[in-house]
Amino acid sequence: MKEILNANLPLRQVIIDRLEELDYTPESLREAITEHEADYRDENPSLYCGTYAKYNGGDLSGLWVDLSTFDSYEDFINFCRAYHADENDPELMFQDYENFPREWYCESCMGQETWDKIAEYIRLSEIHDKEAVDAFVDWGGGSLDHFEDCYCGEWEDEEAFARHIVDECYDLDRTMGNLANYFDYAAYGRELFMYDYYMDNGYVFRHW
Repeated sequence: MKEILNANLPLRQVIIDRLEELDYTPESLREAITEHEADYRDENPSLYCGTYAKYNGGDLSGLWVDLSTFDSYEDFINFCRAYHADENDPELMFQDYENFPREWYCESCMGQETWDKIAEYIRLSEIHDKEAVDAFVDWGGGSLDHFEDCYCGEWEDEEAFARHIVDECYDLDRTMGNLANYFDYAAYGRELFMYDYYMDNGYVFRHW
């Protein structure tokens, strides 16, 4: 990709034509690379994008691409193809991944369905603790469906969450009087998490 990245080298017309088909110019591609190249310090979901042709020829050149910097799947794919416009029809190869669930990674393809999952993962991680989103993905078998319906927050332990539920839903002082001082929150917490709730590293989720 030196022909595109290095302004001192002449650009072949065929590459310029390929870029135009993807709504890029050499100048706009340089700007896009600056925008979309992943910065490991950000810890955003990223893919390393090369091509099979380069890989099979012993060339591992490519780019770490920050998925959070795109508005759509089409924009992402067009950028990757533009980055590899030195090939006539680049077969994209995603050689590595970072900062999203392993089960969504595929070397040979990044389809719309997977893109949508990662986009939702990014959205939720910006609103909630990323560790909570990861815990839900692990619990839900790779799905983010119902996260916002199920997520109850972070608690020190089951007993602390049980105290929260009792405070929110019951008036023990009114219903039990002095006996409220003897209420077994630990036992109630065990019962809650036996049937209705799940906890992972302090993050609590309601069964759906």
